[in-house]
Amino acid sequence: MSLPHPAHARSRARRFAMQALYQRDLSGTELHEIRDQFLEHEDFSSADREYFIELFNQVTQHIVDIDTHIGRFVDLPPGRLDPVERAILRIGTWELMSRIDIPYRVVLNEAVQLAKKFGAEQGHTFVNGVLDKLARELRPIEYRQHGARAGS
Repeated sequence: MSLPHPAHARSRARRFAMQALYQRDLSGTELHEIRDQFLEHEDFSSADREYFIELFNQVTQHIVDIDTHIGRFVDLPPGRLDPVERAILRIGTWELMSRIDIPYRVVLNEAVQLAKKFGAEQGHTFVNGVLDKLARELRPIEYRQHGARAGS
C-alpha cells in the first residue's frame, strides 16, 4: 500500500478540519468530543492525521485572534458568516498567521478549493478576497515578492 502524496494528505486534513469546525459551530459539542469523533470515524488513510489535529486544536485555541483578523475585512461579525465559509476562513487565517512554511498562495488555493466544493455558490470568491487581504497584511514580504514576480 502506497502512502498518499503529502500535499493531497494535507488537503484531506484541511477538509476534515473544516468539517469538524463546522460541526462544532452548529452542534456546540465539546471540542475534544468532535476531534475524537473525527479521529475514530473518518478514514485517515489518505489524510495527514497529525495536521488535522494541529489545525483543529490551533484554530480552536486561537479563535478570538483569528476572528479579529477576519473581522477587519468582513462587514459581518464571524457568527453571522456562512458556517462553511467561516470554518474555511478560520483555517486559512491560522495558516497565514502560523504556518509560514506553507506559501500563502497554497493557503489561498486550498481554501478556495474547499469553498468551491462545500460553500455557497460564490463563496469561493468571498473566501479568496478575504484571505488575499489577510495575506497582504500577515505576509507582506512574501506577498510583495509574489506580486513583483507576477508583474515581471
